[in-house]
Amino acid sequence: MKYTYCSPCLLGIEGLVAEELRELECENVRAENGRVLFEGGPEIGVRANIGSRFSERVMLFIGTFEAKSFEMLFEGTKALPWEQYLPRDCEFPVTGSSLSSGLHSVPDCQSIVKKAVVERLKGKYGISWFPETGNRYRIRFTILKDAVSLMIDLSGEGLHKRGYRRQSTTAPIKETLAAAMVKLARVRRDGTFYDPFCGSGTLLIEAAMLARNISPGIRRRFVAEDFPLFEKAVWEKERERARALEHRGAAFTATGYDIDPAAVELTAENAAKAGVASCVRAKKRDIADFTEDSAYGCVVCNPPYGERLMDVKQAKGIYRVMGERFPRRQGWSYAVITPDEDFERLFGRRADKKRKLYNGMIKCQLYLYFNRRAAGGGVPRFESGGLQ
Repeated sequence: MKYTYCSPCLLGIEGLVAEELRELECENVRAENGRVLFEGGPEIGVRANIGSRFSERVMLFIGTFEAKSFEMLFEGTKALPWEQYLPRDCEFPVTGSSLSSGLHSVPDCQSIVKKAVVERLKGKYGISWFPETGNRYRIRFTILKDAVSLMIDLSGEGLHKRGYRRQSTTAPIKETLAAAMVKLARVRRDGTFYDPFCGSGTLLIEAAMLARNISPGIRRRFVAEDFPLFEKAVWEKERERARALEHRGAAFTATGYDIDPAAVELTAENAAKAGVASCVRAKKRDIADFTEDSAYGCVVCNPPYGERLMDVKQAKGIYRVMGERFPRRQGWSYAVITPDEDFERLFGRRADKKRKLYNGMIKCQLYLYFNRRAAGGGVPRFESGGLQ
C-alpha cells in the first residue's frame, strides 16, 4: 500500500530535502514552506527516517482540510480514516501549532482533535472507552491560514538526534543544519575539510558522514519500529541497504580546531560514537593561527555570533581575523554562517553566494566563497570607499 508522508524541515532547506528524498526513491516529492510531502510504501517511510540528513522528522500524512471554526475542525478530523493507522489499544496524545488562523488556541485545538479521533474510533471499533495502554502514536496538527494538516509522527525524537552527540559544548549547531551547510558547501567524497571553531565536532562529523554516505539514522531507533504498519523485517532490510551504500574507503579527512581543550576532546569522543574517528581529528588552535599548506580545502564554520558566547565586539574582531586567515586561493572554498549583516565588510570580501538559514530561532546567512576569481584576475574586496 502507498502512503503520503511529510518531512518538516528548517526554513531555507526545503529544496535540499526534496532533492534528498528523490535520491532515496520517494515518489511525487513536492516542497512546501517548511516541509516536503512525498509518497511511497512502508519501506519509503522507513528509508526516509534512516537516510534523511536534512529533515527534522518523518510523519505519516493523514489528511488536510479547511477549518474556520472548531466545529469544522472536529468534523474534518472525524472524517479521516484513523482506524487504518491507530490500533484500538494505542495511546494517542495530540500536539500541534496554529499560525495566521482563526483557531489560534492550540490547547483548544488539541482537545477537539483528540475528541474527534475518539469519536471516529468509537464508531469503527464499537467501543466506548480507550485504555491507551499500547504503543504511543503521537498525532500532530498544523493550522496555517485555516488549512489544517493532520499527521502521525514516525520518528519519535527529532531526526537531528543521530545518536552520536550525547554531550555538547555551549551553543552547538543542530545536526540537520550542519548537514545542510556541508552539502551547500559542496563537500567532496575525497575532500579535505576544516572547521576552525569545531566545538563538539558536529560539522566535522556531518561532513564525514556525507562524504562516506553513512546514513544519519543508522545508529538510532524510531517510534514507528513498534507500529504494525512498518514490519521489523522492513527496518532490517532498509538498514542493510543503507550499510551497503556506504563508502568507508573514501579518501576524506576532516580537521577541527578550537581554543577549548575540552571541545577538542569532545570532538574525538563524538566522532568515535559516529563511527568516523578514522577520518576526523581535532587540535587546540586559535583562529589567528589558522593556516594550511594543502592544495585543496573546504572550510565550513559556525563562528561565535556575540549572541551567547561573547560580546558583539569580540565576534566582529573574529570576522576580521577570518578574512585574513581565509585568503581567496585556487582550490579552496569557505562557508560561514552568521546573523551579522555586516559580515562581508568585516571579512573583507563579498560572498560568491548567500543562503538564508535559521540557526534555532536566529535568522542567519550562509556566506559561500568558492574558487572563482573576479574578472581580470582581481579579488573583490571591501575598502573604505566600498567594494573595490
